[in-house]
Amino acid sequence: MSKIDSNYKQSLRWAWRAIQTVISFLPKSRNGISVWYGGARAGDIGGPLVKVKRLKEHFPEQRYRHSIVYTLSNTPYLTKLAFKSLKSKNIPIVLNQNGVFYGAWFDGDWQEKNKEMSIAWINADHVFCQSEFCLRCAETFLGNRTGETEILYNAIDLEHFSPSTSVSQDREPTFLVTGKFDSHMFYRIEASLRGFEIVRNSGLNAKIVIAGWMSNDCLKKCNQLIDALGVEEHTSLLGSYTQENAPDIYRSADVYLMLKHNDPCPNTVLESLGCGLPVLYSNSGGVPELAPGLSGHPLEVDQSFEKTYTPSPEVIAMGMEAILQNLPERKIAARRRAIEAFDINKWVHRHRKVFDTLLAKNRTR
Repeated sequence: MSKIDSNYKQSLRWAWRAIQTVISFLPKSRNGISVWYGGARAGDIGGPLVKVKRLKEHFPEQRYRHSIVYTLSNTPYLTKLAFKSLKSKNIPIVLNQNGVFYGAWFDGDWQEKNKEMSIAWINADHVFCQSEFCLRCAETFLGNRTGETEILYNAIDLEHFSPSTSVSQDREPTFLVTGKFDSHMFYRIEASLRGFEIVRNSGLNAKIVIAGWMSNDCLKKCNQLIDALGVEEHTSLLGSYTQENAPDIYRSADVYLMLKHNDPCPNTVLESLGCGLPVLYSNSGGVPELAPGLSGHPLEVDQSFEKTYTPSPEVIAMGMEAILQNLPERKIAARRRAIEAFDINKWVHRHRKVFDTLLAKNRTR
């Protein structure tokens, strides 16, 4: 579970929101599409930062002279006063809605956090929900809204995230786990490693790779578990990586493991599919929508918003064996799914069309 914000972090967040409120009072731009991201930052670690990074490549930020505001549910830095100011100037507001807060993963006041998140949900002129699961959660936890709402999955550059052109036939089957791992996400690593130990003991000659930023506590627990299970010679920890070198990490594996409970729409699943990796996943959240058919293999798990669940190690091990049975067909299906549903060019085109429509509507007012 997450840690309740320290007073220091709360102070920083308050100051950042105050700055965004001041920016919301600046004059609007009348020069076509000029996007302000409402305080959200771009980066390589974590879904929201990656999303903003991809958006800025096509819609560079115009913080002080903007005609469109694009805000993310994960970064609710715009206050009620900011929304009031933006609406008074007829500046269209677009929201990208990811997940919500609930007791299973957030140990603070999740109701208050959802109340904060609902401000954008209710006030946005157009909402992109990242999955059907995101839409259901928003309607359940954030309330009803009257504006336009649609499902638009996250997207990737299919030329960047593409399969390897040459794969060694002698390579042992490799499972991959990636992400940003704070202490409350260690359960993903633990479930993967325990399932991996069982499948190796059953006779499968395989390896597992874990890549991504880890907190010191998570890294310590990870190394201790690897030693306790006796799989150190078959496990690789790669540490942090960037979007630039991410494809090489995916191409070094055969199957992607996503055992996070109720993940709304993880970019890592799209990236792995783009690189031709089928996904072995916890049958919860939005992931079943992302990797249907041969592109994925679901592992049954309890459904809950009060507690986090993972498939049992035995179920994970059976899934590992099952997904390897027709791996060549699954790799083809994974890449095909990425092409059909997650092409960033289509994603950008849809954003541009919505931006143009909203601006045109405002010009007629």
